[in-house]
Amino acid sequence: MLVIRLTRIGKRNQASFRVVLTEKKNPVKGKFMEILGNYSPRLKTKNFNVDRIKYWLSKGAQASPTVHNLLVSEKIVDAKKVKAWKPKKKTQEAKKVAASAAVKTEASVKESSAQEPKTEEVKEESAA
Repeated sequence: MLVIRLTRIGKRNQASFRVVLTEKKNPVKGKFMEILGNYSPRLKTKNFNVDRIKYWLSKGAQASPTVHNLLVSEKIVDAKKVKAWKPKKKTQEAKKVAASAAVKTEASVKESSAQEPKTEEVKEESAA
């Protein structure tokens, strides 16, 4: 299946992307059939070859969610934006660590709140 997706080019901390047509199974930085445009989030520039993108979409190529949202924002495709990413699911170990950290912070808050009134009482007695 053909897919239109981004492939990263550019130096470290200076990301820019090419919009390419490739097979879905090809690696992200691998072989592609055609360059359909480029996108630079740092400079906020978008250059798309509109007629070629429309041609490949009409032939059945699918756009990745991010590319789809870029095409919608440029009004090349008339559709709604889609959710482009999903939050990572926490593993069981990460959940246990987070739960134990929450219990420890609650216990330390209870201890500190239990200590504060004692110091206030001592201050009041010494002031009198």
